[in-house]
Amino acid sequence: MNRERNRGRVTLATLAAVCAVAALPGQAHAADGPAAYAFDPAAASVQGTETNADAPELKPGAVYRSSIKNGQKLYYRLELDSTTDAYVSAVAVPKTGGKVAYGDGITVSMRDLDDTRCSSEQAAFGSAEFPRPIAAYAHRTVEKGSTTCKAGGTYNVLIERESKATSSPDAWELELRYEAEPAVKDADALPTGAPEDWSSASPVPPAGRQERSGGSGFHEAASLESGEWGDKIAPGQTRFYRVPVDWGQQIFATAVLSNSKKSTEYLGNALALALDNPAHGHVDDATLSYSGASNSVALDPLPPVAYENRHDSATDVSAMRFAGWYYLSVTLSPKVAEHYGDEALGLTLKVKVVNDSEPSPYEGDAGIFAVTDDDRDLARSGKSAAEAGESDTMRMVAAAGIGAGSVLVLGLGAWTLLARRRATPTAVPPGAAGGQPPVGVPPRAR
Repeated sequence: MNRERNRGRVTLATLAAVCAVAALPGQAHAADGPAAYAFDPAAASVQGTETNADAPELKPGAVYRSSIKNGQKLYYRLELDSTTDAYVSAVAVPKTGGKVAYGDGITVSMRDLDDTRCSSEQAAFGSAEFPRPIAAYAHRTVEKGSTTCKAGGTYNVLIERESKATSSPDAWELELRYEAEPAVKDADALPTGAPEDWSSASPVPPAGRQERSGGSGFHEAASLESGEWGDKIAPGQTRFYRVPVDWGQQIFATAVLSNSKKSTEYLGNALALALDNPAHGHVDDATLSYSGASNSVALDPLPPVAYENRHDSATDVSAMRFAGWYYLSVTLSPKVAEHYGDEALGLTLKVKVVNDSEPSPYEGDAGIFAVTDDDRDLARSGKSAAEAGESDTMRMVAAAGIGAGSVLVLGLGAWTLLARRRATPTAVPPGAAGGQPPVGVPPRAR
């Protein structure tokens, strides 16, 4: 009976290890090739409603997948206390091969039940009129001296889509995130004024180009540190990267598109470069034109990461309000293929993060709003969040495999010992001489 129970335990341990390997992120769709946008595999499906009374609730720290049609206004619900700052972002993903126009985009806003708007942000395609993932966020921040959106209770997140009649009518997919900002150590000691000036001189990144392939979504963004990074990008493709930027640090980024010998046709807004913050709020963007010669575009100089940046009215300054992973995305216009072919062009990203890290204003664990030693290691190795999670899973599988193997070895050892004991002759009773049985006791049957 004990042997059967041990055998069951070994089998379950081995099965668990095998199942863990089978469930590794990305393996289920690897044979189908990469998707146009790689959604976070942890995203739960949820659909917004056109009336706020029926809106589904979003939970802090969670990721969701939804969709929105042209002209729709969709509600989602939050339950907030009276002290926590909350952020909800939306990444809008138009269908690959579709058509968008100037001004097409989404607006994300957060509102209380009296429909008072706490904040809003718009993400639009602008003059780069080609489909690509665009991100925006809205937040409820409890500011000293303000009575707007300060009470605890139910709040609504409203996502609105606007598209021109000439644009593709297909629904856009949405990737939604809800993050709660940690409490600060001493709110009264924090500056209440926005920064007035900062360094605008773009520093030279470390010499030596290294190859690093971008991901197909925020979750798959390749990690970068200061340096010159080489990649390739095909027409219509978007590549994602992420850079750890700590408190007090400043990020500079430039994208360079290589030359082509196939044409000299001029294309305005051929490549779009964008930067988003750790909560997936939009920070800045820029575009470059292309005529077959190498060309580059850089983000505007941004302020060092500081808590007080949130008090600035300029959205690019306000968005530099917390430390963590900052996301760079680069998209090459599908129109490039019409004159330069479908083959990928060389892409170089020049990234430089300057200044020493400063102390965090938060108390306790800052979650995604921090830069850890592990983050810096990931930036050196180039691993994405997906790859880092896969490595953790493999370590668990390896540990489970070692544990299962140990149990199996111990179990086999126990069975062997038990079998040997059963095969050993019965001990000689007291009084027996020379190992012979006493008178009247027959020899044991063999």
